[in-house]
Amino acid sequence: MALKAAAGALPDVDFDNSPTLTFYLSVALIAGAVIALQIGIMRIFSVGSWAHFGSLVVSLAMFGFGLTSAIMCVGKSWFERHWRGTVKAALLLFGPVMVASNLIAQQVPFNAIFLVSDPMQKWRLFANFMLYFLPFLCGAFYLGVVFLKAQKTFNRVYFADLAGSGACGLLFLLAMYVFKPDDLIVAPLLLWLVGTLLWFIAVSDRRGLVQTVIAAALALAGHFVLPQALHIPKLSVSDYKGVSYVRKFPDAQRVYERATPFGYMEIYDSSYLHFAPGQSDNAGFNLPEMPSKAYRGLYIDSEGPSGIIRTLPDSQTEYFRYLMMYYPYVLKKNPETFVVQFGGGLSTSLALRAGSSSVTVAEGNPMVLNAFLTNPELKKFTGDILGDKRVEVIDYDGRLYAARTKRKFDVIDLALADSAGLSQPGGFAIIEKFSYTREAMRNYMSALKPGGVLAVTLWNKEEPPKSVLKLYSTMVAAARDVEGRDIANRFFVASSYLSTATVLFKKDGFTPDEVETLRKHTARMSFDEIYSPGFKADLSLLDATLQGYHDQFFYEGPPPDPTGPGAEEKEANDPPPPGAPVDEKKDGTSDDAPSRPKVPAVDLGRLWWHFLVTGDAQQVADRYVFDTKILTNHQPYFAAYIKVKDLLRFTDRLELVQDEWGFLLIWATLAIAGVAALALVLFPVVFGWRTIFSRYPGKFGAMIYFLCLGLGYIVTEVGLISHFMLALSNATVSASVMITGMLVFSGLGSFVSERYLDRARTFLPKVFVAIGVILIGYGFLLDPVLDAIGTLPYIVRILACLVIIFPPAFLMGFPMPTGMTMLGRLGKDHMFLWAWGINGSFSVLGAALVPIVATSFGLPAVLMVGGIAYLVAIPAFFRVLLPLPGKPVAA
Repeated sequence: MALKAAAGALPDVDFDNSPTLTFYLSVALIAGAVIALQIGIMRIFSVGSWAHFGSLVVSLAMFGFGLTSAIMCVGKSWFERHWRGTVKAALLLFGPVMVASNLIAQQVPFNAIFLVSDPMQKWRLFANFMLYFLPFLCGAFYLGVVFLKAQKTFNRVYFADLAGSGACGLLFLLAMYVFKPDDLIVAPLLLWLVGTLLWFIAVSDRRGLVQTVIAAALALAGHFVLPQALHIPKLSVSDYKGVSYVRKFPDAQRVYERATPFGYMEIYDSSYLHFAPGQSDNAGFNLPEMPSKAYRGLYIDSEGPSGIIRTLPDSQTEYFRYLMMYYPYVLKKNPETFVVQFGGGLSTSLALRAGSSSVTVAEGNPMVLNAFLTNPELKKFTGDILGDKRVEVIDYDGRLYAARTKRKFDVIDLALADSAGLSQPGGFAIIEKFSYTREAMRNYMSALKPGGVLAVTLWNKEEPPKSVLKLYSTMVAAARDVEGRDIANRFFVASSYLSTATVLFKKDGFTPDEVETLRKHTARMSFDEIYSPGFKADLSLLDATLQGYHDQFFYEGPPPDPTGPGAEEKEANDPPPPGAPVDEKKDGTSDDAPSRPKVPAVDLGRLWWHFLVTGDAQQVADRYVFDTKILTNHQPYFAAYIKVKDLLRFTDRLELVQDEWGFLLIWATLAIAGVAALALVLFPVVFGWRTIFSRYPGKFGAMIYFLCLGLGYIVTEVGLISHFMLALSNATVSASVMITGMLVFSGLGSFVSERYLDRARTFLPKVFVAIGVILIGYGFLLDPVLDAIGTLPYIVRILACLVIIFPPAFLMGFPMPTGMTMLGRLGKDHMFLWAWGINGSFSVLGAALVPIVATSFGLPAVLMVGGIAYLVAIPAFFRVLLPLPGKPVAA
């Protein structure tokens, strides 16, 4: 029996002294599968829900590492005895669990906009988080045991971890060309399969190889076969996203589909589709013939539609005059026009039909351009709009072209660019909108010819107004940068209530005749005139309007008279509730006389413009119930409207601001992440103080050191993803390039850091100083560099971004493996695991902190937080080097 047992035993493996290539490759691929799964879940959320929830997904992954380290720290001796079984179970479960978790999560989708009004949504959100947390926990246990078994060569293992994660992130980017969003889970599954097979080869476990093949077969069957058999979706799209509506039309037909890293693009045809943003109601009465089946809907990541208009016969072109986007062509005949964003081509079609002598059109999404330039059926439908001899195509963001070009234009049109989401019931996700920033507006205005017109059209579907007020303030600030303080005659503004608003800026100002022409057009279309040169706002409405909007959220009413009978009963002559429309009838007016309802949003818009022009807008903004600060490249958000000082006041009336779910969710995430991080750090200390930590010197310093590393690294990584949107124009591509570059270059830093272990005491503080200086410098100097990069061919942009990432990322690869290796060499085995957990736990907190800092203080502040965290780690590093009692001091 003894001989039989010996024959069946697996050989010992010494990862510290004789690791194999297959071992390192396994670590790289499993770590890569974890990263690929993170990006994959972000893409699934992007298509199925309202945002990619990037900070939440990263927090989930890091929470898995934090929890694993806390458990392993307390049960270290058990894991040392059962390390083979732990790794085997974690690996064999990782693949099937990622498929099962994703499939089950799609059957309990949550809708973020109902988090407040529907109690079940909170449980659905919790279920999603727990389900997606499970595969990360499996991956974390595998990596945790590997780190435990290879403490003395941690630098090399950490290099395999980081470099593999980064390389697989790039592979996943390429996989998005192959797999549609509902099949993206297959990419991390394949990485897991190869990584697991390599592990069992490394440890000579033939039975494990067979079990891996069986587990992979079950996982693939679960993804491809089970949904068809049970008639359940592999990816559930919210019923409130645009594509869900069109799919329910009886004659809906998808005529184009393509998946790329730039998004999942679908085009639908249906007789029910009609896309006329801001169209005057008078069109139906005055036009002899309305276009029929004129539109197709373009959807990217299920959001839209962006209207694709077919080429119209001459008899129907009058239709364009009734769109609010037509305003600049009321004044300009045969203009040279620049369309900032092509989108579905509506603005370009309008410019051509309005008589533009030339149209320069920009589009930053290569996927959209490719569809309109190469798809025969789409070219036929649009009359090959981009092939028109008057059209010049710019294949990068229009805001960057405006900043670099020497050409000047009669008309620059920015109509609904990147703002489709503002027309949806999805509320305000925390997403960068660089096309509308002060810097972008300044560039558009500077690219105008003398007398040229910039026309900006934005969705205006909010009551109370939010986005349009930010737009107004931003454009006035940009105009003063370009034209000086006196901008009273530079603007004309009109809106269609709960539809769109258009702001016209004219270089050198509108003439009285031009103003009269625009006012007559506004009256003919029955639009609301918000501002024009010489327009007089009724200042007597200011206090009542601001108070009415304030009372909509914070009204408590007059104190009741407890002695009065019927105090609770509503009298017939009681005033209407705050913010409600009231008739503008004058005293003595006959009941039969027509009355025009008063619209507070229109009054507020007029008052806002009065104070913007006079320079006193800040006093009104301070009194308004929502935050309306201007958009800049540092704070490019049509979101975060709730003022921080009012957050607590809104806690008992969240149903009134459920469209602000994005902002509220990041605060909730920050609070939960803070509690979770503290709990994970303290758990091993509380349960192991007497037996483990009481004899370890430098505990608090070590905690600060690894806390700063976890916080600083993740804050820098997530912050740079937003920064690099300036050059790459796409969140998924930016995240993939950023994660790939950071991890690969940090992995190289980890590998090189082994050479400096003996000089760590003197060398590493210099590294910290260099990291801090670079990150803080990047915060202030990066924007113009990224703007310049954004005009280059796309592959060159990616390479240039990687070059920028290299210096900080390479240096940021030094501190973590150096600290961990020192703990291993000093014999602080439990603290080794605890330190890894602290790093992961505060990465959870850092990921949640980034959007808070970005919306409140700006993107440069995010990098400053990262830089300061690394500087704070310098004194804490010397506490890490303290030896156990009776042991020599570390180098």
